[in-house]
Amino acid sequence: MLDKHNALAIFTLNLYHEKMKLKYGNTSFDLDLSRDRISTIIQSPDSFPDAADPESIISSAIEGCSERFQSFAPGERVVIVTSDITRYTGSELYLPLLVEKLNSIGIRDEDIEILIALGIHRKQTVQEHEKIVGSIYGRISVIDHDCDDPEGIVSLGRTTDGIDVEVNRRVVEADRLILTGNIGFHYFAGFGGGRKSILPGVASRKSCMASHFAVLNPGEGTGKNLFAITGNLEGNPVHQAMIEACAMVNPDMILNTVVTPDKKIVAAFAGDWNKGHSDGCCYYAERFSVPISERADLVIVSCGGFPKDINFIQAHKSMEYGSKALREGGVMILLAQCRDGYGHPGFLKWFRFDNLTEFEAELRLNYEINGQTAFSAMQKCRRFQIILVSELPPDEVVSMGMIPVASLSEAIERAELILDKDYHCYIFPDGGIMLPVMRIQ
Repeated sequence: MLDKHNALAIFTLNLYHEKMKLKYGNTSFDLDLSRDRISTIIQSPDSFPDAADPESIISSAIEGCSERFQSFAPGERVVIVTSDITRYTGSELYLPLLVEKLNSIGIRDEDIEILIALGIHRKQTVQEHEKIVGSIYGRISVIDHDCDDPEGIVSLGRTTDGIDVEVNRRVVEADRLILTGNIGFHYFAGFGGGRKSILPGVASRKSCMASHFAVLNPGEGTGKNLFAITGNLEGNPVHQAMIEACAMVNPDMILNTVVTPDKKIVAAFAGDWNKGHSDGCCYYAERFSVPISERADLVIVSCGGFPKDINFIQAHKSMEYGSKALREGGVMILLAQCRDGYGHPGFLKWFRFDNLTEFEAELRLNYEINGQTAFSAMQKCRRFQIILVSELPPDEVVSMGMIPVASLSEAIERAELILDKDYHCYIFPDGGIMLPVMRIQ
């Protein structure tokens, strides 16, 4: 039996409409598939009984940290770290409220900086900065982290596994540091949010690479660490590296949101950077993981539209989650517009390898974060047949081991040429946030 939370995440077929819409970028495709083909529609909860309006949720979380704010003093320099445009966090709502709180205790606008945790992502445009910070744009200084700026990076030491922790000088020299972002699943760090704002968010390229390299077991050809998986923190070496790095910085507090696919904030966790994040992860896992009793022949996965399918590296998360519900040799249809391409200029080069052994050897020798994502994608392309609906060049999609098509209807036609006539299917309208988990019988 499902618990009261994730029971909300499985829609009965009585609620299925023949023309159900699946998001794709800022548009959508109609799903035209016979009802008897569909076993389950796995969708995010449509009800959060305890959720008030977003501003009230955020304000309540901030006010719950009143004792922490009492230690802040006028004249202190405050740095607020927040996420970039590749993930929606509700920052345009919570950043103005945070600044309002800081102003109320005597901290001036000119003593506040907002640092965008780019990791190794591209710099943001002016329009993206404005979208991220909302109504305080132009009032508060907004700065992009630069992982390749040696003058802007400070070394703090090493983790127990030997990872050099090098982070943005601004977070080290700030009098007060607040981490913000949102909590969701991460395919090898377990969960996003929290400590991830520091490493990789505002870390050097070297530190980013080293922390992500922890996803691999020590030793040539030993593959990925079995604990570095979606939704798991216990024994996860990537999470542990991030925790140790964040402890070196020791932020004053955290504010993390939980956001639905329609970009509604339904919860916020604030306070101690470690406990607040841990509490938020528990909340998220209860509501956005779904038990399944068997794997399907076909899964149709929408990332959930923009920005979850802004590029292939972001869309890969949905590919990973959806694969958990797919039988070996099954077919996945992935709807991922990828308007910004792959998400990294060096991503496609990794698919020059014909087999995973050669790929892994090169990855260990010349590790890159986008290479790790490419390796994970290739693993799934070897296990399943993946039909990709995207704006990527068809020849490049083929080179990655996938089948390129231009529409959902074409994808279904291709899938039905591969599948047996009695196939059954799972639908993931919100593939970027829903995690299927095999239920032990």
